[in-house]
Parts: sequence; C-alpha cells; structure tokens
Amino acid sequence: PGDFSADRIEVQDRADRAVVSGNVHVTQGDLVLDAARMTIAYKNVGGVEIQRMDAAGNVRVTRGQDRATGDVAIYDLNTRIITMLGDVHLYQGTNHLAGGRLVMDLNTGLSKVDGRAASGGGAKGGGRVSGRFTVPKRDETAPK
Repeated sequence: PGDFSADRIEVQDRADRAVVSGNVHVTQGDLVLDAARMTIAYKNVGGVEIQRMDAAGNVRVTRGQDRATGDVAIYDLNTRIITMLGDVHLYQGTNHLAGGRLVMDLNTGLSKVDGRAASGGGAKGGGRVSGRFTVPKRDETAPK
C-alpha cells in the first residue's frame, strides 16, 4: 500500500489517471517520493490498481540511507523499477554519483547511472558519469 499528500488532485476517470500537484509526497513502505507534480496511471478493475507514476519537478527518491534526485522520474509499479532523467544524483552514505539517467531496481537493490540525458544527449559534464567515493581511513597502528 502507498499513501500520498499534495496541494491539489485532479482525477481523470475516463483516462484512468490522476494528476497531483503541489508538494507531492508519496510513501510506500520505506520508499519516499517527493516532486512538484505527478501523474498516476491506474487500472480500475473492481478496485483501483496503480500501474505507473510519472513525477516531475525537483524529484527526490529516498529509501533507507539512499537518496536520488533528478528532473523527472518514472516509477513502474509492476516491475518495481524507477527511472530518473535529467541531472540525476545518487547518494549512498557519503558516496555520490552524477549523470543523465539513473535506473533503480527496487527488487534487487541494483542502481545504474549513465551519462545519457532524456534527449539522448549528454548530461552536465559532457555525457559522462562522475562521482566521489569515500575510502575508510586505515588504522596504521593495527597489526597486519
């Protein structure tokens, strides 16, 4: 199950979608998705079954200690895959990756970042992935 809050909601029953906007906040278990606007596609088969969420505007996804930001995000609830596009950043503890596209598989915990932007061109930095990893400091006095 998931919960959401927003400043506004527009339900478009004939199109099987809802548009929520203004400080959108969605939680599903330990997953939190925040955005300025979100379109929710659903099936109405004896009850509403959400299929996909398209988020835009200062998108932030948080799960445990991991956090990702980007311009837009597409969350396919059937496959449990989130694809983020446009100036994406992935933070895992003190480690940081930046690129044009991020694909997060919530089933496996695998995240992939590449330099491609939504238009197929490069991200900031010439279409390459950049990052910073923190290496734990070695204790030189410890026995080897």
